[in-house]
Amino acid sequence: MPELKPEQIIALLAPVVVIQIGLLIAGLIDLGRDERRVRGGNKVVWALIIVFVNLLGPIIYFVAGREDG
Repeated sequence: MPELKPEQIIALLAPVVVIQIGLLIAGLIDLGRDERRVRGGNKVVWALIIVFVNLLGPIIYFVAGREDG
């Protein structure tokens, strides 16, 4: 198996990092809205999930954490 050059590693990781940061920012902005209600009623817990569960945290928040209304 050939070794990857540093440029190739960066090219592979850059899109994932951009998506991660975008989801993180979008999730925190949405969570910060005064009118936003969340399941469980605790925005601090959801903020920790968004920040510390890497790529899946914001996705979990958008799919399961938000309450409509």
